[in-house]
Amino acid sequence: MQSRWQPAADQAAIKARARLLKAIRAFFDARDYLEVDTPVLASTTVTDPNIESIPADNGWLQTSPEFAMKRLLAADPEIGPIYQIAHAFRKEEAGRWHNPEFSLLEWYVPGYNHHELMKEVESLLRHVVPQHKWPDFPRLTYQQLFQDFCGLDPFSANLETLQQYVAHRGIEFVDDATKTMNLDDWLDLIMGQLIGPRLGQDGPCFVIDYPPSQAALARIRDEGIPVASRFELYWQGLELANGFHELADAQEQRDRFEADLQIRATAGQSLPKLDEYLLCALEQGLPDCAGVALGLDRLLALILGRGDIQTVLSFPADRI
Repeated sequence: MQSRWQPAADQAAIKARARLLKAIRAFFDARDYLEVDTPVLASTTVTDPNIESIPADNGWLQTSPEFAMKRLLAADPEIGPIYQIAHAFRKEEAGRWHNPEFSLLEWYVPGYNHHELMKEVESLLRHVVPQHKWPDFPRLTYQQLFQDFCGLDPFSANLETLQQYVAHRGIEFVDDATKTMNLDDWLDLIMGQLIGPRLGQDGPCFVIDYPPSQAALARIRDEGIPVASRFELYWQGLELANGFHELADAQEQRDRFEADLQIRATAGQSLPKLDEYLLCALEQGLPDCAGVALGLDRLLALILGRGDIQTVLSFPADRI
């Protein structure tokens, strides 16, 4: 306790964060983006079963500025492109790569699809990490990664096949964690534990074409088999960014939210109200756009060669 009043981040990390934020703003200013600011406290929160929000006396601390930024775009389609550097909150244990409060960079580009946005994500990383001379960032499909690394087809494998595969890999579970796991939970486990850590070792790469059941707020398109218009960015085995060609259909989004709540109910999770403000915004009309959120704490740790994010946070969870 005697030393806990001091920051966990050293002076080098504190100064490097300032340089990173300055470089990010310069990147977007040069492209005539508008920097926006939205609340971290809202009356409701996300329904995603993989995310637990932190409640507050008057609502919920936001897990990202996504819903509010989409409301800005729907209210005035001419406002975009927009970006925001924000603090976000999720109810999770602090660890090497997680902290309940963290920093996000989120941006939206009207008229872009997710492929065009990936080009911009690549340009941003080259701008803020100029010391690396990477080749073009490869785009790897979700299906091909499972086939190459695991010999599994994530679009056809059943629950028993995935369970047996994991059982032979010696992954340990806490208590009865597997009892309520569905097919996507097992796919997430394999991606997070066995595939993701092996990605991006020679430079950043994108994972694309996720199963439709993992579309979240992305559009679904038919490429012979339906796939989500979604991507994730990996570097040195860490997932840094998650982007979508944004879903604009209000009824489909409502249906997905309600399906999320059914999954949460089965798992005994909290059941937040649907964000009717967002749904009204989609009904009004979200412009065709793509958006992405990038974790700044992880990015900063990798830039500095640190082994965790706790050393780049001024005051992580154990010092507040």
